[in-house]
Amino acid sequence: MARMNVLNLSGLPWMKGKQTHEGAPAKHISAEQELRRSVLACMLWESQFYEDGVAIAGRIRELVPKVAAEKVAALAVEAREKMKLRHAPLLLVREMARLATHRQLVAETLLRVIQRADELSEFVALYWSDGKQPLSAQVKKGLAAAFTKFDEYALAKYDRASPVKLRDVLFLCHAKPVDAAQAELWKRLVAGELATPDTWEVALSAGADKREAWERLLAENKLGALALLRNLRNMAEAKVDEELVRAGLGRMKTERVLPFRFIAAARYAPQWEPELEKAMLRSLEGQARLPGKTVLLVDVSGSMDAPLSRRAEMRRNDAAYGLAVLLREIAEQVSIYTFSDKLVRVPSRQGFALRDALNASQPHGGTYLGRALGEIDEKYDRLIVITDEQSHDAVPNPKARGYVINVACFQNGVGYGRWVHIDGWSDSVIEYIRAAEPALE
Repeated sequence: MARMNVLNLSGLPWMKGKQTHEGAPAKHISAEQELRRSVLACMLWESQFYEDGVAIAGRIRELVPKVAAEKVAALAVEAREKMKLRHAPLLLVREMARLATHRQLVAETLLRVIQRADELSEFVALYWSDGKQPLSAQVKKGLAAAFTKFDEYALAKYDRASPVKLRDVLFLCHAKPVDAAQAELWKRLVAGELATPDTWEVALSAGADKREAWERLLAENKLGALALLRNLRNMAEAKVDEELVRAGLGRMKTERVLPFRFIAAARYAPQWEPELEKAMLRSLEGQARLPGKTVLLVDVSGSMDAPLSRRAEMRRNDAAYGLAVLLREIAEQVSIYTFSDKLVRVPSRQGFALRDALNASQPHGGTYLGRALGEIDEKYDRLIVITDEQSHDAVPNPKARGYVINVACFQNGVGYGRWVHIDGWSDSVIEYIRAAEPALE
């Protein structure tokens, strides 16, 4: 399993004047740790509650030269493969390509992080963002290797009229086809003769009646889980047959879908909440248990209400509530609290009932994590805090194993010292806790 974070149990010195956005003293961390926290919960170039997206991208650019090449490459792969981020890994590789100390790893890293055909052209657009220039040899090699991964459906789906087209990338990187069939495929790409894929984007952009298009795709089972969840509101607005939607939710594959996706979907399509909850609980089946007593502390402050990105329907608290739903299911024993201006214990409910209890537990105001930790009066084997780390007050060390799951990418945070600090909101954070605990014994 890829390493989620460096365990740092010895404590770090306070850095004079270093604070979170809400004024709590923050720890000095290494350039590698700062790069991780800037990347692993990052919707690149999207403004967040405390920082704008340009500042976040600029910080990533400044940090890459300060971190060893193999660590930047590993972080790019982790961000893409574990955290399912798309643009932040591309930016990391772009910055690696600028540096003589890093560029030897560009080709192999680019091959790993490009997993959708449109990322070929997006990377070139990013490479040219500060002016057109020749692609480096390592970039050409990585793009050429990545190009061979995609079949006709994948290429046609993303063969768009954008400033940098897939055919442009093909010419620039001089990719070599693996066989005659792929050579013919690329000829059709260059000629603009790829077979049109039957996707929901194509069906709707072709001017088809929206209701008819959605109902046909549902009946033919041609919508993946994420496409279905992200478009529930659009289906409701088009007055799609509700029974077809229920049937689609009932049969969709859920093993790779995280709880926060269902929570976000239910926010905008409450008429299908019962089916969404069943699908969410189905996605959690078979999870290995966390032994002993777990105390879960969830941030419900005002900054957690912010969207994950400008266009996203998901909010930061969707990610937090989704992780709480997951942790509640896998913990043998659990006590659950929220914190904002005060500490509030909430009932350990299942599914959307837990989401509701967390959200309604108290007004979404300030962020007094230190005070909340001081008021928890029970013994535990592990304490897990889910937060954006922007506390008003100083944060003490935990009394036993302590984990801070950071769901934001703000510059300074509080989850260091004797805490195990984890960035992001993937199920990989739970895998990490399971793997880390033997080292904490």
